[in-house]
Amino acid sequence: MMRRPHLLCLAVLVSIAHGIGLDSKKGPLRNQDLDVPEATPVPYPIYQFTSAVEGVSSYLVSGETEGKISISSDGWLYLEQELEWSPEKSYHLEIEALSADGERLDGPYEVVLHVIDVNNNDPVFSSSQYSGRVREHSPAGIPFMQVSASDADDPETPNAHLRFSIDNQIPSPTNTPYFGINSENGEIFITEEGQASLRARPTLTYKRGEVPGNADVLKRKFDDYCTPKSLMPLEHNPFFTCVQRSETRQMNLLQGPDYALIVRVEDLGGNSPNARSNTVRVDIAIIQNLWINPGPVMIRENLQAEYPMLLVSVHANDPDALYRLLQKERGAPFPFTVSEDGEIFVTGPLDREEKNMYILVVIAEDQQGVQLEKPMEISVRVQDENDNGPLCDEAVFEVQENEPSGSVVGFLRAFDADEEDSLNSLLNYTLLSQTPTRPSSKMFHIDQVKAKIQVANVKFQRSEVSQYELIFSVSDGVHSTKCKAIIRVIDINNEIPIFEKNDYGIYSIPELAEVGTTLLTIKATDADDPGTGSSKVEYHITQGDPHNLFAIKLDETTGEGTVYIAQPLDYEVQGIYHLKIDARNQEPLVAGVEYDERSTAVVVIQLVDVDEPPKFEVEALNVNIAENFTVGDLIMKAEARDPEGKTIKFRMEEDEQGWLQLDVDSGELKTKAALDREKVEELTIKIVAYETEGNKQESEMTVIIHLQDVNDNHPVLQKTQGFICVQKMTPLTLTAVDEDNHPFSEPFTFSIPRKSPNWEIKPVDGTSAQLILKKKPSTEQRISVPINIKDNAGIGVTQKIDVHVCNCTSLGYCYIEPEAHGWKMGLSGTIGILGGVFGFIVLFLIIIMYRIKKRNKKNAAAGVETRAML
Repeated sequence: MMRRPHLLCLAVLVSIAHGIGLDSKKGPLRNQDLDVPEATPVPYPIYQFTSAVEGVSSYLVSGETEGKISISSDGWLYLEQELEWSPEKSYHLEIEALSADGERLDGPYEVVLHVIDVNNNDPVFSSSQYSGRVREHSPAGIPFMQVSASDADDPETPNAHLRFSIDNQIPSPTNTPYFGINSENGEIFITEEGQASLRARPTLTYKRGEVPGNADVLKRKFDDYCTPKSLMPLEHNPFFTCVQRSETRQMNLLQGPDYALIVRVEDLGGNSPNARSNTVRVDIAIIQNLWINPGPVMIRENLQAEYPMLLVSVHANDPDALYRLLQKERGAPFPFTVSEDGEIFVTGPLDREEKNMYILVVIAEDQQGVQLEKPMEISVRVQDENDNGPLCDEAVFEVQENEPSGSVVGFLRAFDADEEDSLNSLLNYTLLSQTPTRPSSKMFHIDQVKAKIQVANVKFQRSEVSQYELIFSVSDGVHSTKCKAIIRVIDINNEIPIFEKNDYGIYSIPELAEVGTTLLTIKATDADDPGTGSSKVEYHITQGDPHNLFAIKLDETTGEGTVYIAQPLDYEVQGIYHLKIDARNQEPLVAGVEYDERSTAVVVIQLVDVDEPPKFEVEALNVNIAENFTVGDLIMKAEARDPEGKTIKFRMEEDEQGWLQLDVDSGELKTKAALDREKVEELTIKIVAYETEGNKQESEMTVIIHLQDVNDNHPVLQKTQGFICVQKMTPLTLTAVDEDNHPFSEPFTFSIPRKSPNWEIKPVDGTSAQLILKKKPSTEQRISVPINIKDNAGIGVTQKIDVHVCNCTSLGYCYIEPEAHGWKMGLSGTIGILGGVFGFIVLFLIIIMYRIKKRNKKNAAAGVETRAML
């Protein structure tokens, strides 16, 4: 026994020498939870307990020591043997302080040792070697196999967080990785370089019913493809035996893999130089992939051939596969079929103008309809041939009399249904004829490629020729057609528009006339050809209306202009408007002709003053203020004026809470009482401005006051009492409420002010938490537990909840035993009460009998008197 304290002292000295602080490992004797790392050198000092009771000579530890845990006479709890971590493993101990006579002076106290995992286990692969297959041309990034590993350390710590990587690839012909691995789950896939470079070993192709590698099948293929025939038996033919060995090896690819990978797994997330690791070999065979898309397939339209015509063939990797053909686009004709051997046929000639491309979906499946390969989409493009001629419609253009040479008249529009931007749809334009030919037969020219019609002669005279008819030839090199164009000669703009009258006088209108009200109608005429841009007249207000309060609407049929109100008018801003209106053509005037006073008219618009109500600067206002806004401070000021300059005052309506006051003269709105957002979040009032004289007209504005929340409330428990059943120890759910809004309310933070060995609190959501009783008490108890609840801004107070820890009934409620009642009497008291009651009943019966007897006597005396009187 003397050796253990000496060893403990040695361990303490070693700990100090290595800089391990022991001050944090000392404290009073009490209930405590301690953490101990696994696999520590022993003896290992855990914690030194000191009892506050006088006369303590030694300490005693009991419970789940398993012969590994002891305590020295000076209170050092230490390990005699190292501990090993396992899930949810802990040691429950009881420690008490003893006197020199062995009597208990303090305790027992419960001490729980929690074993903390250390990284002392290597990760282990689930297999000593892996092998896998992948087809050539497989898409990059798609996993084709997976390796897995495990670690015996604590899975909740980085000690068991595993990551996978590839150390080496053999062979590596281009020093470029052909394979990758998912570092988290060990899935192996090919890279983009692998997709482009991986190729299977050369092998034979088998048909339906042929067994790969079968000797008879190989002999038939050898006879089919190897000519001339040799008299040497195939078994002695070195070429045949070589092919046979190759096919046999092809059936057992993993015996001679194409690639080998060295895969490493590391713990600690693979990010630490102290990580423990392991490696494994992964053999990979590249197998042939016959399921290769042959597209895109080209076929010429209107092809003259014998149908159905073989278009292309596909082969699944299973020689016994059956094939189906689907059309990706619905509704269109589908002139394709597929044979059971994967040969795709087109059933008739195709028309590119009807459909220029088809998407064929090939399905390979077994006899039960199970798909053997991923569906393959093959695009079939129909090549164009020149089987359509150009088409065009009659075109109509205009040219002015003074149009200069080279001016573009327009473009002749023609269309060819053959493939766009190909030689089959390239059109050539030629001018064949012009009618009439006056004054020249070459009045126009057309660009052969762009179809641009231009003026070639400047001698147009509308009075002599009002329009020309041109005939063009349009050709695509094989087909040609004739197109017609009509070119109208239009009059030049050598006349100006003239108003019917240049002064339209004075028009009076009330200032409150509605927008859109018509004021007058004006008109100007033009002597140029009707229906042309030269004769069409437009009206513009050019002076007297800087704010665009008036506008003019043109009647296309009559050429008249209607002057109307475009925006609200205000007599107090401007009472009279002198408008100047100009008439103009759409087309510019010819050189030498100018607009003059005949194209200008004037009109005077005079507003009639109307008594208007006061006007607010804004009709509605939203104001945001804090709910703790100082009483008497200014919220806002209503701004209003009377258009006629009359004196106005203000009044407030709909102040339902009575928190506000309004100055009748200035319109200043202030608070007269404290605001409370928890009572009402929004105040809506009306401020009325009214005239103090005349018609006393009034107007109103709406003010909406939004009360902004401040953190003036703390979370409060909804229930301050509860119970916990000893049988199940179900946690007690606590729920709190806070009348403030975000961000001054939830989520709440629940905590116990001081760390408790018996109670623990865990959050449930933003407003609730669970109060957990960690130790089962030996008797029923009523405990007041302090709970600190803070809101999202950190404001809160400590509140108490009364918890009844009790035995429960089958319905889940606390059981209450029947109690002895002090008001219950003994046997003598009970007999006395019954005797009194019985005596009262006898007395009551005697009184009744006496009354009956007395009544009978009276009745008898009355009968004698009656008889005497008779």
